[in-house]
Amino acid sequence: MNTAVINILPEHIQIIRSHAQSTYPNECCGIILGYLDNHTKTVVEIIPTENAWRAESENFANNATQYSEKSRYAIAPQDMLQIQKAARDKSLNIIGIYHSHPDNPAIPSECDRQYAWPEYSYIIVSVQNGKAGELLSWSLDDHHQFQPETIDTINLAT
Repeated sequence: MNTAVINILPEHIQIIRSHAQSTYPNECCGIILGYLDNHTKTVVEIIPTENAWRAESENFANNATQYSEKSRYAIAPQDMLQIQKAARDKSLNIIGIYHSHPDNPAIPSECDRQYAWPEYSYIIVSVQNGKAGELLSWSLDDHHQFQPETIDTINLAT
């Protein structure tokens, strides 16, 4: 299996880091728009969303309500649909989701894996004591297990 690559601008990484710090100690989340070419995803836009875990948790599996926005995230279905329609109008696709792990490493949890969708990149940023740290990207393999993606920070020529 070829290693997947995600190309992202430094400004996009900064949006994710800033969002993660602003929502600490809760998880942040958002949608990544761009396009896919073979095994390479190129980020065009980062769209921060509200963490709707509390509102959406009743729709999830048993015991979901025992968790909070400090350790779980959800993007409201209506937000996902609205962003998907807007992306289509710009000839873009949703290529991933980002979220933060407050006071935990940027490694996917079992919950992250259970609710993950194939084809998407999952960028996770660790936030330790309110400061954004390690940022990693993951995607599911054919066995629904997360594998690391290579993050290539790109700079546009001016």
